[in-house]
Amino acid sequence: MIPPELPEQEALARIIELGAGWLDVRTVCQVALPSGGSYPVQAITLGNPSREVPAVGYFGGVHGLERIGAAVVIAYLQSLVMRLQWDSTLHRQLESLRMVFMPLVNPGGMALGTRANPNGVDLMRNAPVQATEKVPFLVGGQRFSARFPWYRGQTGAPMELENQAVCELVSDELLSREFSLCVDCHSGFGASDRIWFPYAHTRAPIAHLAEMRALKHIFTQSHTHHQYLFEPQSVQYLAHGDLWDHLYQQASARASGVFLPLTLEMGSWLWVKKNPRQLFSRFGLFNPLIEHRMQRVLRRHQSLLDFLSRAACGHRLWLPDAQARVRHHAQALQDWY
Repeated sequence: MIPPELPEQEALARIIELGAGWLDVRTVCQVALPSGGSYPVQAITLGNPSREVPAVGYFGGVHGLERIGAAVVIAYLQSLVMRLQWDSTLHRQLESLRMVFMPLVNPGGMALGTRANPNGVDLMRNAPVQATEKVPFLVGGQRFSARFPWYRGQTGAPMELENQAVCELVSDELLSREFSLCVDCHSGFGASDRIWFPYAHTRAPIAHLAEMRALKHIFTQSHTHHQYLFEPQSVQYLAHGDLWDHLYQQASARASGVFLPLTLEMGSWLWVKKNPRQLFSRFGLFNPLIEHRMQRVLRRHQSLLDFLSRAACGHRLWLPDAQARVRHHAQALQDWY
């Protein structure tokens, strides 16, 4: 049985066709639906494949209900493909940068209209990471039943196929380098756009707190009037099984480079406030449903995604040295902890 095409998959297929000369595309896993048929999870890369250059990763669609996350990543990839036809500056940038995309991590959940994947597992509660302190009931991850949201999966079971695909891609393309960063695009938290970084499982600061603060500093300098709240996720709540906590720990165990994972949490209540009727739609709680608002959101975040590519490319110019690390670390503790 062939499942219905997702609009996001159709848009991605058109972009891949347009960028055929520049994009490397591979299917990293197939996600089966309970009713039959399956969807591919695709990884798309461009730029210099050498392990000597830095890399930046873009992920979306981890939660099937939050389609706007996938749309933001796809819109940015389309912009790059269009620019490759005429932008000599971008071509020069890609000589010293690797770019990695997985815009549709959870196509099965998207097709079913669920936060979880087709097995009922929340992919952001599924990694083998246990919170060190009490987490919010259900929201922090639960193992009672897949019938309730935020289900982590069975104790001791392997991670879901989608998460295994993300981990393999990140390990191969990002963690193998001296420097890499990534952003995972979500929606559904409050009335502000937030940029989160690990940890989610503990309130303890990460080892690269100084580097995170330096990244925030150059972003604020370059985008004086930005709308983002930049903070560790633990400021808001703790959770079991966070995928980016797991991957950051994997990177730390390698001790071979700097890996800075970020999560973009778009404030979906901004859209609900302007169109309260969205409260009666499960997609409306997490996505802008009116076309002009959708276009505005897609434009709103492109500068952030482009900044991250430039920050990765120029990381040697802003990563703090030993003396600056002390200053950034102290300021970060004051700001966030």
